[in-house]
Amino acid sequence: MAYDPGALDKTLAAAVGDDQELIVELRSAFFQSAQRQVSALHNAVNDQQWQVAAWRLKGLAASFGVTDLMALAHEAAEGVPFDEKLLHRIDKSLAGFSTSDETRA
Repeated sequence: MAYDPGALDKTLAAAVGDDQELIVELRSAFFQSAQRQVSALHNAVNDQQWQVAAWRLKGLAASFGVTDLMALAHEAAEGVPFDEKLLHRIDKSLAGFSTSDETRA
């Protein structure tokens, strides 16, 4: 699954237009929220906590039009809890947003 840095940008531009300050603020809010949910996946101690974090991550990604991350979160919610390979893929996807944000600043 490839990371598409343009998906989030397109969604934000469609929502707020050319307001770059607001786009940066919303990208940051998305990234921070996604980080919290990914941390919740890593820290889950039972299947229910894992699923809740996965569903929240999926909803967040869907709200921002980030379909690749949404698909990974769906896979986490519907698959085997605590899948280390899947967690690594989610971490990698989220790291792409961090790198993308650094190049914008």
